[in-house]
Amino acid sequence: MFKSNLLESLSKVHFTVPIFIFVPVILFCVYKALFENHIGLLNFFELFILGLFVWTFVEYIMHRFIFHYMPADKPWALRLHFIFHGVHHDYPSDAKRLVLPPSVSVPLATLFYFLFNAILPTNHIWGFFPGFILGYLVYDISHYAIHHFNFKGNIWKKIKQHHMLHHYQDPGKGYGVSSPLWDKIFRSDFIKK
Repeated sequence: MFKSNLLESLSKVHFTVPIFIFVPVILFCVYKALFENHIGLLNFFELFILGLFVWTFVEYIMHRFIFHYMPADKPWALRLHFIFHGVHHDYPSDAKRLVLPPSVSVPLATLFYFLFNAILPTNHIWGFFPGFILGYLVYDISHYAIHHFNFKGNIWKKIKQHHMLHHYQDPGKGYGVSSPLWDKIFRSDFIKK
Protein backbone atom coordinates (compact mmCIF):
# COMPACT_ATOMS: atom_id res chain seq x y z
CA MET A 1 0.00 0.00 0.00
CA PHE A 2 2.96 2.33 0.72
CA LYS A 3 6.41 2.63 -0.83
CA SER A 4 7.87 3.32 2.59
CA ASN A 5 8.42 0.22 4.73
CA LEU A 6 7.81 2.31 7.86
CA LEU A 7 4.43 3.58 6.65
CA GLU A 8 3.51 0.09 5.50
CA SER A 9 4.28 -1.36 8.91
CA LEU A 10 2.24 1.39 10.60
CA SER A 11 -0.81 0.45 8.49
CA LYS A 12 -1.01 -3.12 9.81
CA VAL A 13 -1.92 -4.44 13.23
CA HIS A 14 -2.87 -7.69 14.92
CA PHE A 15 -6.48 -7.58 16.14
CA THR A 16 -5.44 -7.90 19.81
CA VAL A 17 -3.22 -4.79 19.84
CA PRO A 18 -6.10 -2.33 20.52
CA ILE A 19 -7.03 -4.42 23.58
CA PHE A 20 -3.52 -4.05 25.04
CA ILE A 21 -3.51 -0.31 24.34
CA PHE A 22 -7.03 0.70 25.38
CA VAL A 23 -8.00 -1.63 28.25
CA PRO A 24 -5.43 0.13 30.51
CA VAL A 25 -6.96 3.47 29.43
CA ILE A 26 -10.42 2.20 30.40
CA LEU A 27 -9.15 0.94 33.77
CA PHE A 28 -7.33 4.23 34.44
CA CYS A 29 -10.50 6.22 33.69
CA VAL A 30 -12.61 3.99 35.92
CA TYR A 31 -10.08 4.44 38.73
CA LYS A 32 -10.10 8.23 38.24
CA ALA A 33 -13.91 8.32 38.19
CA LEU A 34 -14.59 6.16 41.22
CA PHE A 35 -11.57 6.57 43.51
CA GLU A 36 -10.15 10.02 42.82
CA ASN A 37 -13.13 12.08 41.67
CA HIS A 38 -15.81 10.08 43.52
CA ILE A 39 -18.50 10.70 40.92
CA GLY A 40 -20.69 7.95 42.39
CA LEU A 41 -21.52 4.54 41.01
CA LEU A 42 -24.90 5.47 39.50
CA ASN A 43 -23.51 8.62 37.88
CA PHE A 44 -20.55 6.59 36.58
CA PHE A 45 -22.81 4.00 34.95
CA GLU A 46 -25.01 6.68 33.40
CA LEU A 47 -21.95 8.38 31.90
CA PHE A 48 -20.48 5.04 30.84
CA ILE A 49 -23.67 4.03 28.99
CA LEU A 50 -23.82 7.50 27.42
CA GLY A 51 -20.23 7.02 26.21
CA LEU A 52 -21.14 3.67 24.63
CA PHE A 53 -24.17 5.23 22.96
CA VAL A 54 -22.22 8.22 21.64
CA TRP A 55 -19.61 5.81 20.25
CA THR A 56 -22.27 4.14 18.06
CA PHE A 57 -23.12 7.54 16.57
CA VAL A 58 -19.46 8.48 16.04
CA GLU A 59 -18.82 5.07 14.42
CA TYR A 60 -21.69 5.66 12.00
CA ILE A 61 -20.69 9.25 11.16
CA MET A 62 -17.02 8.36 10.64
CA HIS A 63 -17.82 5.33 8.50
CA ARG A 64 -20.35 7.14 6.35
CA PHE A 65 -18.85 10.59 5.93
CA ILE A 66 -15.10 10.12 6.46
CA PHE A 67 -14.24 6.53 5.49
CA HIS A 68 -16.52 6.69 2.42
CA TYR A 69 -15.59 10.24 1.38
CA MET A 70 -14.34 9.83 -2.18
CA PRO A 71 -15.14 12.65 -4.59
CA ALA A 72 -14.01 11.65 -8.09
CA ASP A 73 -12.64 15.13 -8.87
CA LYS A 74 -10.17 15.10 -5.95
CA PRO A 75 -7.33 12.56 -6.42
CA TRP A 76 -5.95 13.26 -2.92
CA ALA A 77 -9.35 12.36 -1.41
CA LEU A 78 -9.50 9.13 -3.38
CA ARG A 79 -6.02 8.19 -2.15
CA LEU A 80 -6.97 9.09 1.42
CA HIS A 81 -10.15 7.01 1.09
CA PHE A 82 -8.14 4.04 -0.12
CA ILE A 83 -5.65 4.33 2.74
CA PHE A 84 -8.31 4.72 5.44
CA HIS A 85 -10.99 2.38 4.18
CA GLY A 86 -10.86 1.50 0.49
CA VAL A 87 -8.18 -1.13 1.03
CA HIS A 88 -10.56 -2.85 3.44
CA HIS A 89 -13.28 -2.98 0.77
CA ASP A 90 -10.80 -4.27 -1.82
CA TYR A 91 -9.36 -6.88 0.57
CA PRO A 92 -12.07 -7.48 3.21
CA SER A 93 -10.37 -10.56 4.66
CA ASP A 94 -6.93 -9.00 5.17
CA ALA A 95 -6.50 -9.87 8.84
CA LYS A 96 -3.86 -7.19 9.46
CA ARG A 97 -6.00 -4.31 8.19
CA LEU A 98 -9.35 -4.99 9.87
CA VAL A 99 -8.79 -2.85 12.94
CA LEU A 100 -7.53 0.70 13.12
CA PRO A 101 -3.76 0.67 13.67
CA PRO A 102 -2.47 2.54 16.73
CA SER A 103 -0.94 5.13 14.39
CA VAL A 104 -4.55 6.21 13.71
CA SER A 105 -6.55 5.07 16.76
CA VAL A 106 -4.32 6.64 19.44
CA PRO A 107 -4.33 10.15 17.92
CA LEU A 108 -8.09 9.88 17.26
CA ALA A 109 -8.78 8.73 20.81
CA THR A 110 -6.66 11.63 22.10
CA LEU A 111 -8.59 14.15 20.00
CA PHE A 112 -11.92 12.72 21.19
CA TYR A 113 -10.72 12.84 24.80
CA PHE A 114 -9.93 16.55 24.55
CA LEU A 115 -13.16 17.28 22.65
CA PHE A 116 -15.37 15.51 25.20
CA ASN A 117 -13.41 16.94 28.12
CA ALA A 118 -14.09 20.44 26.76
CA ILE A 119 -17.81 19.71 26.31
CA LEU A 120 -18.67 17.70 29.43
CA PRO A 121 -19.00 19.09 32.96
CA THR A 122 -15.89 18.85 35.16
CA ASN A 123 -14.71 15.28 35.84
CA HIS A 124 -17.53 13.68 33.82
CA ILE A 125 -14.95 12.63 31.23
CA TRP A 126 -13.77 9.88 33.60
CA GLY A 127 -17.14 8.11 33.44
CA PHE A 128 -17.94 8.93 29.81
CA PHE A 129 -14.60 8.19 28.13
CA PRO A 130 -14.20 4.55 29.26
CA GLY A 131 -17.66 3.79 27.80
CA PHE A 132 -16.72 5.52 24.57
CA ILE A 133 -13.42 3.61 24.33
CA LEU A 134 -15.11 0.31 25.19
CA GLY A 135 -17.53 1.03 22.35
CA TYR A 136 -14.55 1.49 20.05
CA LEU A 137 -13.00 -1.79 21.24
CA VAL A 138 -16.27 -3.68 20.74
CA TYR A 139 -16.49 -2.20 17.26
CA ASP A 140 -12.90 -3.08 16.36
CA ILE A 141 -12.93 -6.63 17.72
CA SER A 142 -16.43 -7.44 16.48
CA HIS A 143 -15.50 -6.09 13.04
CA TYR A 144 -12.57 -8.50 12.99
CA ALA A 145 -14.82 -11.35 14.16
CA ILE A 146 -17.49 -10.52 11.57
CA HIS A 147 -14.93 -11.10 8.83
CA HIS A 148 -13.26 -14.18 10.30
CA PHE A 149 -15.72 -16.17 12.41
CA ASN A 150 -18.98 -18.00 11.89
CA PHE A 151 -21.59 -17.11 14.47
CA LYS A 152 -24.24 -19.31 16.00
CA GLY A 153 -26.28 -16.63 17.82
CA ASN A 154 -29.05 -14.82 15.95
CA ILE A 155 -27.95 -11.33 17.01
CA TRP A 156 -24.39 -11.88 15.75
CA LYS A 157 -25.69 -13.46 12.54
CA LYS A 158 -27.82 -10.36 11.90
CA ILE A 159 -24.91 -8.01 12.61
CA LYS A 160 -22.69 -10.04 10.25
CA GLN A 161 -25.38 -10.09 7.54
CA HIS A 162 -25.80 -6.31 7.83
CA HIS A 163 -22.06 -5.73 7.40
CA MET A 164 -21.67 -8.27 4.59
CA LEU A 165 -24.45 -6.51 2.68
CA HIS A 166 -22.41 -3.31 3.03
CA HIS A 167 -19.40 -5.08 1.53
CA TYR A 168 -21.00 -7.19 -1.17
CA GLN A 169 -24.33 -5.59 -2.09
CA ASP A 170 -24.13 -1.81 -1.62
CA PRO A 171 -21.27 0.08 0.07
CA GLY A 172 -23.53 3.16 0.07
CA LYS A 173 -25.68 1.60 2.80
CA GLY A 174 -25.17 -0.19 6.09
CA TYR A 175 -22.58 2.05 7.75
CA GLY A 176 -23.25 0.86 11.28
CA VAL A 177 -20.90 -2.04 11.98
CA SER A 178 -21.54 -2.77 15.65
CA SER A 179 -25.18 -1.65 15.44
CA PRO A 180 -27.64 -0.90 12.61
CA LEU A 181 -29.47 1.65 14.82
CA TRP A 182 -28.22 4.78 13.03
CA ASP A 183 -28.76 3.18 9.61
CA LYS A 184 -32.42 2.84 10.55
CA ILE A 185 -32.63 6.42 11.86
CA PHE A 186 -30.85 7.97 8.86
CA ARG A 187 -32.43 5.62 6.30
CA SER A 188 -29.21 4.05 5.08
CA ASP A 189 -30.34 0.55 6.04
CA PHE A 190 -30.92 -2.35 3.67
CA ILE A 191 -34.35 -3.70 2.97
CA LYS A 192 -33.95 -7.14 4.51
CA LYS A 193 -36.21 -10.06 3.66
